[in-house]
Amino acid sequence: MSSFVRHTATALAILVGIAGVALVLYAWQLPPFHGTVETTENAYVKGQLTIVAPQLAGYIADVPVKDYDKVSKGDVLVRIDDRIYRQKVKQAEATLHSNKAQVAALEQKRMSGRARLNAAKAGVEGAATTLKTAQANFDRNQSLAQRGIVATSSFEQAASTLEQARASLAQAQANVEVAEQDLASIEVSRQSHEAAVDGAEAALQLAEIDLSNTTIVAPADGRLGEVGARVGAYVTAGTQLMAVVPEKIWVAANFKETQLAGMKVGQKVTFTVDALNHERFTGRIESFSPAAGSEFSVLKADNATGNFTKIAQRLPVRIAIDPGQTVAERLAPGMSVIVQIDTAAKG
Repeated sequence: MSSFVRHTATALAILVGIAGVALVLYAWQLPPFHGTVETTENAYVKGQLTIVAPQLAGYIADVPVKDYDKVSKGDVLVRIDDRIYRQKVKQAEATLHSNKAQVAALEQKRMSGRARLNAAKAGVEGAATTLKTAQANFDRNQSLAQRGIVATSSFEQAASTLEQARASLAQAQANVEVAEQDLASIEVSRQSHEAAVDGAEAALQLAEIDLSNTTIVAPADGRLGEVGARVGAYVTAGTQLMAVVPEKIWVAANFKETQLAGMKVGQKVTFTVDALNHERFTGRIESFSPAAGSEFSVLKADNATGNFTKIAQRLPVRIAIDPGQTVAERLAPGMSVIVQIDTAAKG
């Protein structure tokens, strides 16, 4: 009997050991119990968290929101003291008006210069007509003087009148050149002041942009994180004031590369959320990461060394959450989830 009992106990121990190993293999879904459902606990709810920061420096005048408020796109989050920036806008407006007035004055000068040029050209025509008359009178007196019909004094008077007409024509032509140069100078000065007007308009727009940036608004619909802005605090460009978490969320599941063989875009996904008493949700595979997570790390491992141990890498899988699910509004970025995907299902 003792031998029978001993053999029976040994057989039971062996059976218990085999059952224990089988139970472990089944629990870990290892061969021969590995099925088509892939599971990972390395998964989290993700969202597009936006950091809100000012584009300029100043003292905070008002913070009309508080931690975790729900906001809509365009809602005022922070107001910065805008007195300095309002004065800069007025200063830019005054500079613009001054430059425009100078352009208007130069336009008047241009019109006056054009009139002077036209008058000078008319003077040239008048001097040319006078010269033509004096030349004809001189030719006639010269012919008569050669025949002794007119006195020498008359001929000399005609010659003097001719020289005066020539001088008048030369002076009139010089007046035209002076008027043209004056007009060209006015045109150059006008172009310079028009460029100054463009610069003043740009400066005004920049001042107006700075003034509008003193009011910081929500970039999208969502909820606020912790509000770090305080009335009276001095902030500079880039100071983190708060974060806005938009309503669009998804799940990022980091599966081992050995689990990806049967996964396809569009496959149904189920996941439970630890923070919501393991509430079950559904979704669909939306896309796969183009590289393993190790490739995006700052410090990458160098496997080209003497010793090497193969480690299965993980590839992030983006999962879209199905709409219309109860309690889905309570999902928040950063929550841990457990994801299951039946790789036998069609994509």
